[in-house]
Amino acid sequence: QVWLVESGGGLVQPGGSLRLSCAASRSIFSFNTMGWYRQAPGKQRELVAVFSSGGTTAYADSVKGRFTISRDNAKDTVYLQMNSLEPEDTAVYYCNAYFRQYDYWGQGTQVTVSS
Repeated sequence: QVWLVESGGGLVQPGGSLRLSCAASRSIFSFNTMGWYRQAPGKQRELVAVFSSGGTTAYADSVKGRFTISRDNAKDTVYLQMNSLEPEDTAVYYCNAYFRQYDYWGQGTQVTVSS
């Protein structure tokens, strides 16, 4: 079993920044992939940013240049730094880990970008 706990969401004005955190219950080195997804109202869940097991990263086109995924191996935590936020970034953000052929999800954290 894997537990993922997100934190850091909130309300921010357009152009502002937020940093999300995702703490895992086991070593993040053990995961095939670990990253962030989001789901806006009435839309499907979509990939935002992800680490592969080799440490490479991938981003959705809509967030490239604005969002950065990073990790602290000692804390088994992955972060998502979000800059230049836009109203279209409003969504529930979920941490995800793929481990032993199973997808694990956090509880989600709401990010609202509004003036």
